[in-house]
Amino acid sequence: MAQLFHRSTNQLSKVSIVLLLAGLGGVVWGGAYLSTSGYVTGEDVVLNQPVPFSHDHHVSGLGISCLYCHTSVERAAFAGIPPISTCMNCHKEIWTNAELLEPVRAAYRSGIPVQWERVHDLPDYVYFHHGVHVAKGIGCQSCHGRIDQMPLVRQDRSLTMKWCLDCHRAPEKFVRPRSAIYEFDWPPQGWDQSVEGPRLVEEYEIESLTYCSVCHR
Repeated sequence: MAQLFHRSTNQLSKVSIVLLLAGLGGVVWGGAYLSTSGYVTGEDVVLNQPVPFSHDHHVSGLGISCLYCHTSVERAAFAGIPPISTCMNCHKEIWTNAELLEPVRAAYRSGIPVQWERVHDLPDYVYFHHGVHVAKGIGCQSCHGRIDQMPLVRQDRSLTMKWCLDCHRAPEKFVRPRSAIYEFDWPPQGWDQSVEGPRLVEEYEIESLTYCSVCHR
């Protein structure tokens, strides 16, 4: 009986199988990479805001404390966006006619808040309490990065579950003194996290909480 397929068909089929498996592997890898990329997580993405507020100018340049605008960070679940009246405490006196700040002045006149685009927006199924983390010695920089140097606010961390668990599994690597919560460019020279971290975990009674209901309620 005559041979139906050329001998080269065997080699071609092997190459085809290898390419198919490589392609499937590439799709899986690409999906995994995409799911943790800034395109999905929002990391390093700058959102368009009604007013381009600069933390670099207000914090690093003018020395305004985080607590002046975010008054509830130490006790509430959310850090909160400051009311327009807080902005106008200064801007009734300076930059009073700046076109850039007209949305702020209009909101102050009308009583209708500026519609800011939320930058750090966790899913609805995630429970996070800002005040608890501050009370346990987790500084602003740990989650927000060098926000004091950002001309425009952006999400500096991935905020994925893995990222949260890295801290929950080993809080001694991230905890700092409560007195240093609002300090940036941490740690200072001479600070030994491997020594001080475990000590603060014990002092602040920090538990390594990793069971699901801690964050998913």
